[in-house]
Amino acid sequence: MLEIHNFTQNGIDEKFFQKATKVVLKMINIEERTEISLAIVGDGRMRKLNKMYRGRNRVTDVLAFENKSVITYLAKAFPRLKKGQDIEFIEPPDDIRRLGEIIICYPRAKKQAKRLDHSLEKELTILLIHGILHLLGHEHENDGEEAEEMEKMEKKILTKLNYG
Repeated sequence: MLEIHNFTQNGIDEKFFQKATKVVLKMINIEERTEISLAIVGDGRMRKLNKMYRGRNRVTDVLAFENKSVITYLAKAFPRLKKGQDIEFIEPPDDIRRLGEIIICYPRAKKQAKRLDHSLEKELTILLIHGILHLLGHEHENDGEEAEEMEKMEKKILTKLNYG
């Protein structure tokens, strides 16, 4: 369901992320077997990814990629992956839907949690939900109705996870 790669020195509660993902997928009526990849990164790596894929040379809190194009760059950007390691995207079995890759910037999440006066766990959950909704095609860049709908969905899911 959720494959997690933590590229930071910070501990994360993988079981919580798994549970949150199940709740999100259930609430948005995805009943088929689904796979999502989650990478937790630092500021430098997030800046590189944001610059390369969005043309914005700054750190952001979360990125979501629906396709495989980020896989090659992730291997180059993250030195923990072994040199020469095969980085081909492995297609899941036919009965599994692969949504894509969510990348969360841990330091940014920590700063936002402090600024918003809530727990880091809640902020990481908000970013995970936000990333999943992006993978499902929801957008908010132009504000308007779609942004409002996305925000309503996020709040509803957070309430279900006892963060409302």
